[in-house]
Parts: sequence; structure tokens; C-alpha cells
Amino acid sequence: MPDPRSPRPGDASRSITSLQNDSVKFIRALEMRKARRETGLFVAEGASVLLTARERGWVPKTLVLGPEAEANAASRGLATWARTARAEILDVAAPVLAKIAAKENPQSVIGVFEQRWADAPDPARCATVALWLALEDVRDPGNLGTIIRTADAAGAAGIVLVGQTCDPYSREAVRASMGSIFAVPLVRLEDQAFLALAGGWPGDVVGTHLNGKLDYRRASYRPPTLLVMGSEGSGLSDAAAAACGKLVRIPMAGQLDSLNLAVATALMLYEIQRPDLEL
Repeated sequence: MPDPRSPRPGDASRSITSLQNDSVKFIRALEMRKARRETGLFVAEGASVLLTARERGWVPKTLVLGPEAEANAASRGLATWARTARAEILDVAAPVLAKIAAKENPQSVIGVFEQRWADAPDPARCATVALWLALEDVRDPGNLGTIIRTADAAGAAGIVLVGQTCDPYSREAVRASMGSIFAVPLVRLEDQAFLALAGGWPGDVVGTHLNGKLDYRRASYRPPTLLVMGSEGSGLSDAAAAACGKLVRIPMAGQLDSLNLAVATALMLYEIQRPDLEL
């Protein structure tokens, strides 16, 4: 998908009132995964999220400022940051912002960024205390964004997205990550490449599974640890489960036999990291 915008790096802000503006159409198109895949770009909203991006060394390609942005000191600071980075800056009218921003809790500051993808961890060079998370065929972007946020909080080294896992750079996933999308290294691997990674992993490869015999709180975890979590509906595939040297289970007292994936992943991350987490 070609970028229809005229490059204006370092120019003064442009005021836009038309919904038919090419830059507006381009940013709106990033709602579609196809457009994000072709351009390698994504949209992030909100001053607090963009402040995290700035702290982590990211710079926007485009910064969109709504009518209320000028009255906010954080938004003005972001505009200065974007201008220094020679990003395109768009001052847009309220109707235009409404078309670009999320329908729920629209933000007055929006950034367009280049996606970043990390290389797969090298088992031979993996830090001895590292915890990596692998997610197989996760389909809910809200779950994925929440997991990225939790992995950041728990100090995971990165996340490997396996197979048909949904796009972490979708608007819903980015919003649910609350800025952690800018902090956590993300890796994409096809199924066979992931199985090869797991097969050469020097520490424990751990998965949650209904057939697991170990209570996740009683198991020991030998670092570097690779935690493997399956999809929301069917859990780990047979191949991924077979690649795990240790299968554990989270006990249930009620009638259900599973938890929400983001909740289950949070329990596992914090249990594995428990010896190293301090207030």
C-alpha cells in the first residue's frame, strides 16, 4: 500500500479540516491489517502512551493533534518532540479527529509509528535468568495487548508470536498494552521455526495444559525459561505441548476448567518470576 502523503519532514504543522485529505485517509486505512502489513506502520493514541514511546526511544512518522491538544502541556511537549524528529505534524479539526481516533474514549493526540520486529532469541546467548513468552495462535487482540502489558510488568525478555497469532499492532492490541507495545521485544515465527527454537532451548520449556500433572505453584522453573501459552479456545496444539519439557496446570475450585488467557498468562509469568520480583 503506497503512502499517498506528500513528504514534508521538518515543515510547520499542517491544518486539516477535510475528511477527504490524503493523510487522513491513509491513517484511517491503518485500521486494516492488510494496510499495516503493507506499510509496516501502526497507530497509537493518547499522550500517556506516546510519552512511553518517547521514553523508549521511538519517534513517530506522523503526529496528529486535535483541537484540545494545545491546552495540554504534555501534548505540546509531544509536538516539540515530533517536530525535532522531523515528523509530519497534522493539526486536525474535531470531525477529522473523530474519524481517526477510536470511537470509545477518543484521544486528542495520535501517533503513527513504524513497527518493530525483533530476531528470535538465540538459545546459545540467552541470558541465564531470562524469561521468554511464546503465544500460539492467540486470536483476541485485547487479550494480546493485555498480555504484552503484563509481560512488561513482570520483566519478560520478549514475546514470540507463533503461527496465526493476531496482530499486536492492531489498534485494540496497542490500546490494551497501555504503552508496553513500545517496551517489549516482539518476534514472529512460523510453527516449525518455533518448534526448532523450543527444541534447542537450554532451560525449561513450560506449557499450561489440562493434562498437566504439576500444580504451577509447586513446579520449579529452570532458567532461562520459555513459557508457552496456547490459544483462547483450544489451548496448546499437540505439537507445541510435545515441545514442552514440563506441563503444568492452574487449579480450579469452581465448575470451569480454564481461565481467560490473559489472566492465566499473568499467573504464570508472576509465578516464574517470583524469586526475582521485589517491591
